[in-house]
Amino acid sequence: MRPGPISFARPLDAVRKTHPPNAMGKLAKAVNIADLRILAKARLPRMVFDYIDGGADDEVTLKRSVERFRDYLLSFDALVDIAKIDTSRAVMGAPMRLPFFISPTAASRLFHISGEPAVARAAHKAGIVYSISTLGSTSIEDIAPITPVPKLFQIYVWKDRGLVKEVVQRVRAAGFHGNVLTVDVPVAGNRERDPKNGFTLPPKITPQTVSQVLARPAWALDLLRQPKIKPANFAHLPEPPGGIIGFINSQFDRSVTWKDAAWLREEWGGPFAVKGVITPQDAQRCVEIGADAVWVSNHGGRQLDACPTTIDALSPIVHAVAGRAEVILDGGVRRGSDVVKALALGAQAVALGRAYLWGLAAGGEAGVSRALAILEEELVRTMALIGADRVEAITSRFIQTPDKL
Repeated sequence: MRPGPISFARPLDAVRKTHPPNAMGKLAKAVNIADLRILAKARLPRMVFDYIDGGADDEVTLKRSVERFRDYLLSFDALVDIAKIDTSRAVMGAPMRLPFFISPTAASRLFHISGEPAVARAAHKAGIVYSISTLGSTSIEDIAPITPVPKLFQIYVWKDRGLVKEVVQRVRAAGFHGNVLTVDVPVAGNRERDPKNGFTLPPKITPQTVSQVLARPAWALDLLRQPKIKPANFAHLPEPPGGIIGFINSQFDRSVTWKDAAWLREEWGGPFAVKGVITPQDAQRCVEIGADAVWVSNHGGRQLDACPTTIDALSPIVHAVAGRAEVILDGGVRRGSDVVKALALGAQAVALGRAYLWGLAAGGEAGVSRALAILEEELVRTMALIGADRVEAITSRFIQTPDKL
């Protein structure tokens, strides 16, 4: 799949054709992901923005995950024919127009009333895979018909194995392409911004939060107009005290081991990824249980603080896997050049979290499309500048790692 001659204006033009001018507004002026973050901050109450933006403990991993990308440099080949740039890539057997896709994140309706459906539609228009969280605010059955784009479902091994089997059957019946087991949440991380802000999920208006909500009346009005935010995939179950967090606390199983991961792999039977891997040893265990993809992730710095950044962990994991499974990376990606660096170090594809969530918070579907367009534009430009006319041409010879500088 070769998109044709380079046109850096094409991604934004595509967004304008999809969304009317009045829906673009400030989005059109956003030239990078950092600009979308500023727009999201201006629209969301502090407690909700901090839920996206924050990390665990001292947020060391959160900060370093972004900063560490800057320590990896790119070299380039001169006088290469880059009249046509092929950005296509497949992940877990699903073809995509771009080498990045949507990572699962919980409760998208919290950030914009359009929620998961808006993100799924934007992913479809961009030609990339969409992943939905177990704790999504839209159900498996409701999201499935929205877009024919290949979809992944993110799952945990809950205490109730019958519930896990039920969910797997529903995911299969809804036509999802693959399952993603998240393994880095044996307990919830210590995200200190949330209690300081009085944040709960779903959010509540209390004496501590009322001033934050009143400062963002458009968001507050949307919240009042929509049904209660809850784990839509489990709406048929009695709601535990504490909403989504209560559900997590009641169902997280601290006794889960690699044996359980292997059980889930067999139960599902289709494309399967293990998300939350940071060491070569765990990457090898993923291969041993038959995982199709090893997903290098530190949960965006929201779980264990002061752990390795994913860009640093990537190369050793790629070497450990040795081609027996695909390697996916998330965490700290803010530029199209970050995607290129991950590909150069051996990642099959990159999953996006905060980058698209800021777009969603800033402008719903149009905001997500703008985020994806920005990253595509930067990706294509970077590929042209290093002399790579297709994704497969992006190899380790283009990257200088910090230890070799």
